[in-house]
Amino acid sequence: MIIQARDLTRIYRTPASEVVVFENVNLDVPKGKLIAVIGPSGAGKSTLLHLLGGLDEPTRGTVLFQGQSIFSMSNSDLARFRNRHVGFVFQFHHLLPEFTAVENTMMPGLIRGDAKSVTESDARTILERVGLVNRLTHKVGELSGGEQQRVAIARALVGRPQLLLADEPTGNLDSRTGETIFQMIRELHAERGLTSVIVTHNERLAVQCDEVWEIDAGAMKRQPLP
Repeated sequence: MIIQARDLTRIYRTPASEVVVFENVNLDVPKGKLIAVIGPSGAGKSTLLHLLGGLDEPTRGTVLFQGQSIFSMSNSDLARFRNRHVGFVFQFHHLLPEFTAVENTMMPGLIRGDAKSVTESDARTILERVGLVNRLTHKVGELSGGEQQRVAIARALVGRPQLLLADEPTGNLDSRTGETIFQMIRELHAERGLTSVIVTHNERLAVQCDEVWEIDAGAMKRQPLP
C-alpha cells in the first residue's frame, strides 16, 4: 500500500456547535491504482483528500505513506513530503495569474530548489505532453478553462510525484472538456506509474477507475463496479 487512512476522523468544532464530517474512516490505496471517491456535496470528499495529502490534520487517526505516519513528521518534513511525493489538482486550478503557463508549472521545482534550467526543461516537456506546446508563454487569463486545468495537471506532475490527488478536476468544466481532461489524467496515471485518488461527483467518470469508494453520512464504503 502506498497510502492508508487509519481510523481517520475529522470534526469541526466551534463554541456553539460540533460538526462530524466523518469518523473512523479506513482506506487502503494500493500502489498503481486509480481510485475514485464519490458522495453527495458536503459529505467530506475534499476533506478526506486534504487529509491524505497532509494539507489538513485529522481530529483523530492518521495517514500512512509507505508505512510512515505523515502527521508524525515535523512541519518542514511534511512540507517536503507534499512537494516531493504528492501532486495536487483542484477544481479551481489556483494558478498565479501574473505568470505564464511554463512559469506556473515550474513553481514546485523552484520551491524544491532545483536548477532553473532543469525545472524549465521539465515544465516544457510536461506542458507539451498535455497539449500546450503553443501556449507555453501565455498567461493564465489568455487560456481557456480547459487549458488552465491542463497547466494545473502539468504543475502537479512536473516533479514526478508518486501520488496524485485530484479534487473535482473536471467539476468546473463543460462535459466535453471534462471528459477530455479526465481521460488525460487516466493516460498520465498509466504512463507515469502513479497512484491516484480522484474526488468526483460524476459517477460516469468514476466507474472508469480501478475502485470506487463512496463517502456519505460520516462513513465510507467500497462500491461495486458495473
